[in-house]
Amino acid sequence: MHKCFYILIFSLLPEIVFCQNENLSEIIISIAEGLASDESDPEAITLFIERLHELSENPVSINSGDENEISRLFFLSDFQIKAIADYVKTSGLLVSIYEITGIPGFDQQTAEMMVPFITIENNVNDQPAYATWRNTLLTNLIIKPGERDSSDVGSPWRILSKYKFTAGHISGGFTIEKDPGEKTLTGKPPLPDFLSANLSYNGQGFIRRIIIGDYGARFGQGTNINTGIRTGLSLTAPGYMSGRNEIRPYTSTDENNFFRGAAAEFSLRNLGLSLFYSQNRIDGTLNSPTDSSSLFIEDFYKTGLHNTLSLMLKKDVVTETSIGVNCTYDFSFLRVGLVWSGSSFSLPVNGESGKPEDLFKFGGKSNNIYTFYYNSLVKKILLFGELSANDFRNLALVQGITLRPSDRLAINFLYRNYSPGFHSFHGKGPGNSLYPSNEQGMLGNFTFEAAKHLFISAGCDISYFPWLKYRSSSPSVARKKEIKLKYLVTEKIIFDLSYNIRSSMLNFNEDQGIANMAEISNRALKCLVKYSPDKNLILSSCINYKISIPSESKGILMLQDVAYKFRQAPITIWIRYCIFNTDNWDSRLYSYENDLLYTFNIPALSGEGTRSYVMVKWEIRDIAELRFKYGLTSYFNGNTLSENRDELRIQFRVWF
Repeated sequence: MHKCFYILIFSLLPEIVFCQNENLSEIIISIAEGLASDESDPEAITLFIERLHELSENPVSINSGDENEISRLFFLSDFQIKAIADYVKTSGLLVSIYEITGIPGFDQQTAEMMVPFITIENNVNDQPAYATWRNTLLTNLIIKPGERDSSDVGSPWRILSKYKFTAGHISGGFTIEKDPGEKTLTGKPPLPDFLSANLSYNGQGFIRRIIIGDYGARFGQGTNINTGIRTGLSLTAPGYMSGRNEIRPYTSTDENNFFRGAAAEFSLRNLGLSLFYSQNRIDGTLNSPTDSSSLFIEDFYKTGLHNTLSLMLKKDVVTETSIGVNCTYDFSFLRVGLVWSGSSFSLPVNGESGKPEDLFKFGGKSNNIYTFYYNSLVKKILLFGELSANDFRNLALVQGITLRPSDRLAINFLYRNYSPGFHSFHGKGPGNSLYPSNEQGMLGNFTFEAAKHLFISAGCDISYFPWLKYRSSSPSVARKKEIKLKYLVTEKIIFDLSYNIRSSMLNFNEDQGIANMAEISNRALKCLVKYSPDKNLILSSCINYKISIPSESKGILMLQDVAYKFRQAPITIWIRYCIFNTDNWDSRLYSYENDLLYTFNIPALSGEGTRSYVMVKWEIRDIAELRFKYGLTSYFNGNTLSENRDELRIQFRVWF
């Protein structure tokens, strides 16, 4: 009883937040957690964190009035981007970043999210071609002591290195990664398991961008091409990332979902044109018919992990050639776009497994997708939509609307319909799955500033799957509901409360024959409090409760975070202590952690135990930074310690 009392008191300690210039890491984690909360891709937060760090290093010039420049704030909707650009053109330059709250479509919550990533100085078009050469080098080392698999072909270290340089309009860099258990160097000539590099030119005239090497792309809603951040279905977000177009250097570590070749972006008045060509070697599982020696692609291997001899055989066995064109034209209140992309493989994909769930599986050597998209802003109504078809047969349709009845209220609706046979190998449109297919759905949500500094958000999404899918042997339905309350009590105190329900229909038993279907649901309540009496100290308190039905499995998590920046030394320290207790895996709980730059950690906590870590950042003058993190997860069986799992992470970053 006394133990439970102390745990409760500890968990209710307030969270102390220091000013934005000093707690950028916490701000980025908080924003990324919110953006990725409804993503089905577990790696989504990595992309959000990476993009936010890039924005912090190269802030957006709000006073440029350039929609392409402002759209680098990827978490804003097209409505908000257009509103800022129009405000600058009609009302003049912003004198203070706090003017943003007075622009239609913005509130204090959104404006504060933007602050670390923007500048009011209009210097985008004034950058000299002979600008100073700048370099940044970052290296991460991660090891889990005692967790070594005898089947691994390499060391247990995870190694990540990133280098980037900029010189005026020219930039470039490379990324090297080795996962745990992989060889440091493989192949002939010996190279790192993953090596990516790029060189790019950025301009403001007719030639907007040219990239040689590895790059990513996104056009429209992303049903055709989207190798980056997916347009998620957030139930409590104020808007959607609709109709965003970009090609950008690739700096992530997904070893298969990117392009390798050349891409260019051009602009002439209201006309925009993007071209790309790629030939990349990707992973796959090869097989051959029993009566033939010819090979075919049985499946694509997407994890990028090559730490055993069998997994090394899957590495780079398929050559994928991709080519595409995107063309846009801007009218006074309407933008329309056309996209064509084609993908072909060096070996045919065999889609005839004979299993009912694989009836609509892709088969063949090539796939062409044709897309039309638009977005239109009329007063306070934003309409956007997209229609795609692969080889003029299977369709993907997205249609959305955002309403702003007042500056305090935003209402969103989104409808999507993906045919079971729709396939896009580099597309990620709005949907519940990572690569939407076999899905129909409708989402509605709103965000309302009920009182000064009090925000209420709620949403509901219903999805219907007309054909079989993983763990569902018949057509099924899924539902998501969420309500969220955020109260900025003062500049130093923030209160966040959310309640969500997730339900889906899955196979209920393992008996022979057609499995019975049952609705499985999870209900979660989360409370977070933040308080900042001093700019150098942070204390974070969170309680998360979850129940799974029909198993009635329950779980609770309580954590306390402490972050302190020393006044007389260039050192910042983060500490977490977390207690969790769940009945089983069904009620497992997740909690985002502060981590190394461009790295994330979201441990799945189940059973009974504790999770703690300490991370130290040492700023070495103005040229380097060293981070050290040690984490420990302890599991208990009653009052007895049953297992300890620890992890060591080191990062060194230098810029000159």
